[in-house]
Amino acid sequence: MKPALQLRLGQSLALTPQLQQAIRLLQLSRLELELELNTALESNPLLDMEDGESDEADSADSAEDVDVASSEGESDHADAVDEMPLDLDRTEYRGTALDEDGMEPQDAEIEDLRDHLLWQLNLTPMPLRDRAIGAAIIEAIDDDGYLAETDEVIRDTLASLYTIELEEVGSVRHRVQHFDPVGVASRNLRECLTVQLEVFAAQTPGLMLARTLVGDHLEALAKQDRARLCHRLHVEEAEFEIALALIRSLSPKPGSGFSNTAAEFVAPDAYARKISGRWQVALAPGCQPRLGINEHYAGLIAKARRDDASYLKGQLQEARWLIKSLKTRAETMLKVAGSIVRAQEAFLEFGAEAMRPLVLKDVADEIGMHESTISRVTTRKFLHTPRGTFEFKYFFSSGVGTVDGGAASATAIQAMIKKLISEEKTARPLSDQGLAAELNSRGINVARRTVAKYREALNIPSSNDRSRLG
Repeated sequence: MKPALQLRLGQSLALTPQLQQAIRLLQLSRLELELELNTALESNPLLDMEDGESDEADSADSAEDVDVASSEGESDHADAVDEMPLDLDRTEYRGTALDEDGMEPQDAEIEDLRDHLLWQLNLTPMPLRDRAIGAAIIEAIDDDGYLAETDEVIRDTLASLYTIELEEVGSVRHRVQHFDPVGVASRNLRECLTVQLEVFAAQTPGLMLARTLVGDHLEALAKQDRARLCHRLHVEEAEFEIALALIRSLSPKPGSGFSNTAAEFVAPDAYARKISGRWQVALAPGCQPRLGINEHYAGLIAKARRDDASYLKGQLQEARWLIKSLKTRAETMLKVAGSIVRAQEAFLEFGAEAMRPLVLKDVADEIGMHESTISRVTTRKFLHTPRGTFEFKYFFSSGVGTVDGGAASATAIQAMIKKLISEEKTARPLSDQGLAAELNSRGINVARRTVAKYREALNIPSSNDRSRLG
């Protein structure tokens, strides 16, 4: 076979350094972008951070009117949305007031359940061996407040320090159970509720019946078989209701009020607000860093020696690329935010139940960009609305068909399920099949398995679990 030259035409995308940089900046969160720019400012003498005095004006100039006019039948609530204040400065500020020394105070350490119990243990007069037993018990308590370890295991844990009897472990555990929150260190629900009932005054209405129900009939109580329980215990229904109300006031998970994680705060990247009947979107002040060229070093290029001039020219080109990439990032973010607000006007007006189905392709087609670009923009970017601050991705969800040929978003269906469960009768909670039937009656074609999936995503127990203790 003889070698030959062939000419072929084709198209390919070359990822230039400028394009690579633009793509990388697009997917950075606001905090990551700040770190990236700090590194660039330290390494490139041709870059300067300009004064931020006109940030607010620049933010207003970069606002996008999404051209969503108010409908004639707009509700009073929609008017209230228009009136809601939007304090940009307060939302934007992430620091705290300075103390007397001019220093920013440190956040207090989050107190978890074990810290709270150990604090009470240290304030309780008791011998050192009992204090050691109490500390071992508290360390073995889980986040719900229950103790899974047996008395034997706790005794063996302290075997190298003390020779302890099982009765001593039980005695100290009983004292810990009456710490705040009452009922911690119990091994099951019956014991937990019984301990909580012990702290009520003897004359509390329904107390004796409540103790009987918890001690001997907890399983039957969970099944809501009230008529049979009233007949078996020879009590009137009114008396039974008083005891049941007392049981419902108890906490089945005494440790649930404590958390090991601190609340997370985010600074929005964009704001959506209704002004004069039209929704407008603007980038947050400071979201687009004001970078500029250092004129002093730029003026040295013509006077510098060949090697120095070559270095400065390279740095100047990189600085220009970075500034252009930042501008592209801001423009793209504004376009995506505007498209989201246009699509989800009903959510902004009426809440999660009015959320429309929306996928990346819908936004990509509207603003003329690739889906991968939209995916990068919507990751770890946050939009502040009168209804709260949400990640861009929150507004995207698949759709479920309706009887009129339309579609309802998964977010809207979840909101409906949550509302239906909140309004259900405590004695007869709705099953997944019942929820599906109710949604079908409202024109939403959804199967029981889909309802179960959405309910679990909302961390809502099943109907059997919700019926426990009323």
